[in-house]
Amino acid sequence: MPFGASSRMDGRRASSYCSTTTIITFVALGLIAVWMITSSTVVPAAISDAQPDTNEKVSVPDPTSFESRSGDMIEESNGGDKDNNVQNESNSFTKKASETSLENVEVESSLKKSQDNKDESEDDSKTGSFSDINGEETGETNPEVGDLDQDTKTGDKVDPKEDENANEEKKLNQDEISDDDKTQGEKHGTIEEKLDPEGGNIAQDSDGSKEGGDQFKATSSNEVFPSGVQSELLNETNTQDGTWSTQAAESKNENEMQNVSSSKEENLDSTWKLCQVTAGIDYIPCLDNEAAIKLLHLTGHYEHRERHCPDEPPTCLVPLPNGYRPPIRWPLSREKIWYNNVPHTKLAEVKGHQNWVKVSGEYTEFPGGGTQFIHGALHYIDFIQESLPDIAWGKRSRVVLDVGCGVASFGGYLFERDVLAMSFAPKDEHEAQVQFALERGIPAISAVMGTKRLPFPSKVYDVIHCARCRVPWHREGGMLLLELNRLLRPGGYFVWSATPIYRTDPENVEIWQAMTAITKSMCWAMVSKTNDTLNQVGLAIYKKPSDNKCYEQRKEDNPPLCQSSDDPDAAWNITLQACMHRLPADLTSRGNQWPVQWPLRLEKVPYWLNNSQLGVYGKPAPEDFLSDYEHWKRVVSKSYVSGMGINWSTVRNVMDMRSVYGGFAAALREMKIWVMNVVSIDSPDTLPIIYERGLFGMYHDWCESFSTYPRSYDLLHADHLFSKTKKRCQLLPILVEVDRIVRPEGKLIVRDHVDIISEVENTLKSLHWEIRLAYSKDNEGLLCAQKTMWRPN
Repeated sequence: MPFGASSRMDGRRASSYCSTTTIITFVALGLIAVWMITSSTVVPAAISDAQPDTNEKVSVPDPTSFESRSGDMIEESNGGDKDNNVQNESNSFTKKASETSLENVEVESSLKKSQDNKDESEDDSKTGSFSDINGEETGETNPEVGDLDQDTKTGDKVDPKEDENANEEKKLNQDEISDDDKTQGEKHGTIEEKLDPEGGNIAQDSDGSKEGGDQFKATSSNEVFPSGVQSELLNETNTQDGTWSTQAAESKNENEMQNVSSSKEENLDSTWKLCQVTAGIDYIPCLDNEAAIKLLHLTGHYEHRERHCPDEPPTCLVPLPNGYRPPIRWPLSREKIWYNNVPHTKLAEVKGHQNWVKVSGEYTEFPGGGTQFIHGALHYIDFIQESLPDIAWGKRSRVVLDVGCGVASFGGYLFERDVLAMSFAPKDEHEAQVQFALERGIPAISAVMGTKRLPFPSKVYDVIHCARCRVPWHREGGMLLLELNRLLRPGGYFVWSATPIYRTDPENVEIWQAMTAITKSMCWAMVSKTNDTLNQVGLAIYKKPSDNKCYEQRKEDNPPLCQSSDDPDAAWNITLQACMHRLPADLTSRGNQWPVQWPLRLEKVPYWLNNSQLGVYGKPAPEDFLSDYEHWKRVVSKSYVSGMGINWSTVRNVMDMRSVYGGFAAALREMKIWVMNVVSIDSPDTLPIIYERGLFGMYHDWCESFSTYPRSYDLLHADHLFSKTKKRCQLLPILVEVDRIVRPEGKLIVRDHVDIISEVENTLKSLHWEIRLAYSKDNEGLLCAQKTMWRPN
């Protein structure tokens, strides 16, 4: 019978068979009843206090320990034999407990010897682990025992293997946290994650730098991602348009483009193709659109040199020149560059005798000369100031526009006088002249004075310079000269060095007379006309008026004043008009006063900002300006300079892709770099503020290609640009444009929403960029990536 072991007596027989049978039957029925009751019993929570601590091994209890309490019982681990699951502790059988224990031990011993029945339970209460159907230890327990443990809060045990795994995982996580002394010898591509004290996540590439000092330094979250006021300023993306209108104020936002799926991004590296275009390694999509150029009916006004962007932005990659290597560092790069980086010789053949450029072995050299300053740009720069001391390079005159710049030696040597020059020239037969300038580390863009306004606001340049720039200023009512008038600050100077000033042949005399007439009708005063005996050239310097008196006193309204509805600051795809804008009369209007001298103007709030104007970040404009500056000083000094593993000695050409007040550029002022501040056409027009503080920049629509050569910049900075631009166009072509612009081993710093950061990171990885740092906190992210030499086959 089932409980036969418990029915054994101590060997004495009764004298009466019936009495014995009666007792046995009674006992058997009682045991059956107890078994039926206990087998269906659920242990109540109240019983928890009576349970032994399962941290200790559960042993067969001493028979004397049981009291006659109804319902008291003990459960063991679930085994294969239900008969062993429950022990009856009724008083009538307490003296049999030891015998029951003995049988349990015997059964357990036999099970250990059997290999065919691995689902039998062992007494594992000491370790708390239980065997699964395959005999492997798991953390799962008998449901009833597990529920009991949860109720009693005692006896919770951890699988030693799980505990060991947890410890290993913890150790691994600790090992993955990078310290300040991480070196570059670790496995390439490993991303390390770090929790900052304020709960942010930092992912850092353990690859480190390829050069000394180009190594990540762990910083606190306050350094990498400012908190408090700085964080509030950083996270503000809904800019206010009440004070400053946008270049695209009348345009409608396009429907938000479909996000690039993560699966597509993961496979992008297998779909990248090289651009199959005539321009090859020098491809500028909006300037090399051959299909659009072929459709032009007229080219007499250099329409074929203007921007003609393709309907669909390209997503192909520009190849590298054969033998490309990292650029020579500034300032040596001003004198020579690697020939293979810009492998063109035509300009050296045509202009070599004028000391523009020469090829010498593996270098392309720049003696520092130009058509009008064969004996060097520095002598020419000083000659200009000697001709007109009021120019005061680096003090009164800080921001210069150099028209038809050639290889930009004039702008390159103005750095010696603490002057910043925006140089531009068309992409024309003067092969790669702007590319030479950028490779040398000199600011320049590809642009032409044709039928459209240049992408700059009005009244921002202190000086405009033209040295044999081949622009017909006197033609068509002086339309192109009137564009310079729009850009020149009231009281600013136009420096013109050209053959009509000092040659007496009929053609030059005719041009000089025409220029004299047009400048006089524009109220420009010629304040200097001198000859440079060393270079045997001459120059004339004109000054723009500071008020409207001359305009009002003219006998002829020619050129006419522009209509009052004509916004002089509108500059994106605006057709030129032969008219002049009236100058500001209000003393508090921009352009009425000359800025304070450099470098004080860098930090000073422009006089025309007042508390009634709402700034981009929602504060009164002057406070907004100062807060922005303080914010970027902190971010640059605490994070970018010392905490991102960037070797700044390798950085020269920098672009702030979404500049507001120019605070990022201002914070970098002490470094030997220059920053192209770009104000998006759909952002508040703060570009005049940037110029007012002695910096420069331009308008641009990031749904189109930028007017620069491939491999132009060492570092691009994008603060909430991508999330804003993605509302109008796809993100993928913008990142392809970033890849085109940045030099191999150049950097991209992105601050944006975490979903944008993730999308950017995935795309850059597919382009084989190295992720140097990824950080996120409160839905905001920071990413630093480095371009490699990789190109698709």
